[in-house]
This record gives sequence, structure tokens and C-alpha cells, in this order.
Amino acid sequence: MLGRLLSRFRVPEVTPAEAHARQQSGALIIDVREPHEWRAGHIPGARLVPLDELPARLSELDPNRELILVCRSGNRSAYATMILQQAGFTRVANLAGGMIAWTRTGLPVTR
Repeated sequence: MLGRLLSRFRVPEVTPAEAHARQQSGALIIDVREPHEWRAGHIPGARLVPLDELPARLSELDPNRELILVCRSGNRSAYATMILQQAGFTRVANLAGGMIAWTRTGLPVTR
């Protein structure tokens, strides 16, 4: 089902290096994993908003700020990106490969 939804929407993606550079320029990284996953390691400066809470917490996010969504592998965050797009957010992107790719790239992780 997720595959069919993704095929109907264009989900912009960024590489870990691009996400890191954009974060340094003011983008906010939104981590949509569960709290136990977050505690195991997350991107410094990221904000935890679990995917199941995202629709109810849209008002906490600035629609004018660039937002980059991340999860473990990129699937949940792709779905989260679509949720934000459907809510009218235009400056959103999915972190391709999620935390797996971020970690493999050697970028910082807070534990």
C-alpha cells in the first residue's frame, strides 16, 4: 500500500550530506521514529515527532521553515513527507536511506 501511495506523490529526497548541509543552514530535521529508536541514537538538533503523532502535531511545525524527515530506513519518513505535503507544507524532503544512511556516511549521532 505504501508503494502505491508513494507512486502517486513526488516525495523529494536529500542525501545525508545534503541534509547535514541544509541543517547547518537552518533546516529542521524531524525524526518520525519511536522514542526507543530515538534514544538509541539520533541526529543532533533533530526533533522527535513520532509518525503516529505527526497529524495531531502539525501546528507545532513552521510551514515556512525547511523540514527534513528521517526514520530508520526512509520509508516512514517518506510517508511523513507526504502527510506534510498534503497539509500544505512545501519545503519538505525525505532523508534518503534514513538513519542507516546517515550513520554509514559517518555523520554525527547523539546517543
